[in-house]
Amino acid sequence: MILCSSVYADKILKSGYLIPTKKWADTININETFEISDPKNKIIVIYNHGSDSMDHKTKNCAWVNQLRNFAQLAGDSINGKEIMVYLNCQGHLEGDLGATISNIKYFMSKWEGPYPGVSKMDRRVEGNLELVKKFVNIGVPKKQIIITGHSCGGWATLLFTAKNMNEVGGGIALMPSCNYIISKKMKVKKVGIDKALDKFRKNYPGIAKLREKHIKTMENGNAPVLIFTHPMDHYEGLTSDWMNDVPNFKRIVISDDRKINGKKCIIKGKDWSEPLKKNTHTIDFADCFLFYHPTIKEYISSRIK
Repeated sequence: MILCSSVYADKILKSGYLIPTKKWADTININETFEISDPKNKIIVIYNHGSDSMDHKTKNCAWVNQLRNFAQLAGDSINGKEIMVYLNCQGHLEGDLGATISNIKYFMSKWEGPYPGVSKMDRRVEGNLELVKKFVNIGVPKKQIIITGHSCGGWATLLFTAKNMNEVGGGIALMPSCNYIISKKMKVKKVGIDKALDKFRKNYPGIAKLREKHIKTMENGNAPVLIFTHPMDHYEGLTSDWMNDVPNFKRIVISDDRKINGKKCIIKGKDWSEPLKKNTHTIDFADCFLFYHPTIKEYISSRIK
């Protein structure tokens, strides 16, 4: 076993399997080797990280705290098959537009759309398909591969399953979003969804058109995915109700505050005991989210049969 040497401070910079842990506050390590033994009896959960850039390449992969809950899921068994969680680093990818304008101008300049070429999100979807095929080639059954991810990784999960559901067992999207801080910046709670999205289209017409194109793809794909959202999420927290009209989507609205099942959420700090405060977009990183592990395992069990 080769432990990851690419952990820098609170970041993990390379792809690999999460080493299973027993406690939420345990050290997070990954195994960078790709090979696995007895692949027919493994369940591979491909984890797609979030991003601090929608269309530009970055040096980052994943923050340690977003992997803590999945490190505890790794090593569990379902129907005699071991869960392995594979972190899929895709920060190096870049969209055609991101290669020509700065990250700031991507939001400030009113490019009208449609998107000129292949976006970073498209490349993330393609990259996941290539990775799935690698797992199948080493003997993992398609039905035992689950795509998941947080934020932009959750958005990629929804797009991937919409286009490639026949290539995997299922998908789990965590706080899916990758289209600006819509819920907060467009003041959805105050003005309502319709007025907020009208303002979004006016201020960011290209991004709005790309978002609408993605949503149409997700609706048409109607893939049987498990989705977690939160109304206090600044990104798509109050703009996700369209998911309720997609028959095969199983959407779970986590809570209406910073607790899960009455438990206060801790998320960071020197001894990993600092409570979740403003950024509810990351509630799926917190220890309280372990409450949903039985739900996640039940979903996986239903998809690998």
